[in-house]
Amino acid sequence: QVQLVESGGGLVQAGGSLRLSCTASGRTFSSYAMGWFRQAPGKGREFVAAISWIGGYTYYADSVKGRFTISRDASKNTVDLRMNSLKPEDTAVYYCASRARGPYSGSYYYTSDTVYDYWGQGTQVTVSS
Repeated sequence: QVQLVESGGGLVQAGGSLRLSCTASGRTFSSYAMGWFRQAPGKGREFVAAISWIGGYTYYADSVKGRFTISRDASKNTVDLRMNSLKPEDTAVYYCASRARGPYSGSYYYTSDTVYDYWGQGTQVTVSS
């Protein structure tokens, strides 16, 4: 089992920045990838960014590319999501996820929420216009 705890959400004005952190505990050595997803009110969950534990390969949704940066610190079992130039449409609950199965290649195994095994409780990000 892997436990994930997100932090860093909050209220920010459009154009501002936030940094989300996800701390993993438990069987973290069995994790192959970490991802961030978000869900806005009335919408489905969507992929935001992901990173592989080995090699640090990153993947981003087109809507956040160039504005968000995902990074990991293996020594601390943390994954951060740095969000810049925030827009009102970024408002959502952001979830951290861990994939225990692998190794797999291909973007599908990083961007699809169905391949992730563990999820955090989520943290609210609200961007005001």
